[in-house]
Amino acid sequence: MVILGVDPGTIKTGFGIVHYHKNELRLLQFGVINLVKEKTLPDKLKIIYAELNRLVENYKPTDFSIETTFFGKNVQSALKVGYARGVSLLAAVQHQLLIGEYSPREIKKSIVGTGAASKEQVNYMVKTLLNVRDEIPLDASDALGAAICHAFRKDKQAPSSKSWKAFAEAFPERIIE
Repeated sequence: MVILGVDPGTIKTGFGIVHYHKNELRLLQFGVINLVKEKTLPDKLKIIYAELNRLVENYKPTDFSIETTFFGKNVQSALKVGYARGVSLLAAVQHQLLIGEYSPREIKKSIVGTGAASKEQVNYMVKTLLNVRDEIPLDASDALGAAICHAFRKDKQAPSSKSWKAFAEAFPERIIE
């Protein structure tokens, strides 16, 4: 599967694209959509949407992974990130991608092993998991972390057998009686 991960923001939006097959990760692309020069929020959202559409058309991902909004003390910042998430999700929905949403803590725990990991720790582990020696901007490594988290989570959810009996034994919590 090819996964597009996004770390939404209205100053910088990170993106990362990975290929995941049989427990093997391969980096396809990463980057940051820099929105500092844009003056208005609608212009920033238009650029995010257009860039994500371009990435989807070029790399043909099947899945899309995005960080959920972390709500801090600044409500304005949370709203702006929410807008960036909205146009990002819209791009994914319009291309009929399977969507996974994960909290920053879930992503950090999946990548580093602790939900309290720093951005630098996530960056280091993303580079290690993808066998990358070059620098990866923090916003891009967060997006790659979201994509990797999605791959790991989706892999866990997949039943190892095609029989219903094996599925029921593997996931008893999903049985409705």
